[in-house]
Amino acid sequence: MLRTSNRSEADSLLSGLALGFSADPFMRWLYPEPGDFLTNFPRVMDFFGGRAFEHDSAFRNDDFTAGALWLPPRIHPDEEQLVACFEQTVAPEKHDALFETFEQMDKYHPDEDCWHLAFIAVDPYRQGKGLGSTLLESCLRRCDEDGRPAYLESTNPANLPMYKRFGFQELGLIKADQAPPLFPMFRAAQ
Repeated sequence: MLRTSNRSEADSLLSGLALGFSADPFMRWLYPEPGDFLTNFPRVMDFFGGRAFEHDSAFRNDDFTAGALWLPPRIHPDEEQLVACFEQTVAPEKHDALFETFEQMDKYHPDEDCWHLAFIAVDPYRQGKGLGSTLLESCLRRCDEDGRPAYLESTNPANLPMYKRFGFQELGLIKADQAPPLFPMFRAAQ
């Protein structure tokens, strides 16, 4: 059963999402040490996609083992907090590649109003049971009802086939220095 989460459930949803990103190439490049990842990555998700909690677009299953943060049209990440967090928590030698990655992300983000999938993940313990597909399908139905396209940046190439099954198309490649690549993807309104 898909539910929306408000700010009071943010810690539970962000914890569940973090588990799903525990082997993500880009996120673990940012925070290779487990303690740093578990401490800092939930904050990163909150600054990047946490405004979903205020807009009824933070979704989860019953036990928080699958979730997604969608930013509605014209709602953007808290860039000031995100940059400050990165400056404080990511190794300084990674800053140039990290911030170049974000500059490239800005170039791919559509100019038209769209839903932005900031994060979607399933706890590794529950992966392979269709939870991610069910969650994505339900959320895309909302985009379609709104008559708006959807956009995302995949940080893991292993997820590209699933996104493509749901109508997303790759727009290019985001690659900066030693940072793992990101894959911007767009899905036209259905």
